[in-house]
Amino acid sequence: MTGSKQHVNDMTLEEVIAAVRAIPEEELFVWDGIDEDDRPATKEELDAAIAADLARRRGRPIGSVKTQIALRVDDDILAAFKATGKGWQTRMNDALREWLKTHPAA
Repeated sequence: MTGSKQHVNDMTLEEVIAAVRAIPEEELFVWDGIDEDDRPATKEELDAAIAADLARRRGRPIGSVKTQIALRVDDDILAAFKATGKGWQTRMNDALREWLKTHPAA
């Protein structure tokens, strides 16, 4: 698939809302009480989850001493660090810090 959006159908938002509201109550999901993972969240659980998500800060932590830069590196170097998974930028920073131990700044 090319592009970032996948079209599931050609319904407008209003048509989707109307279709969902038209579902008879007896066809709505009813928890059978067996599998706790299938239990719908309570209003309190939903409110707590929303509040926690809103409270979570995004971006750099307060007090961070890092500076964002643009750095050009060879494709194979970048691929190798990215292949190590999440946190590859931190590992690249650590590798540079380690290099500085044997190559003092002038």
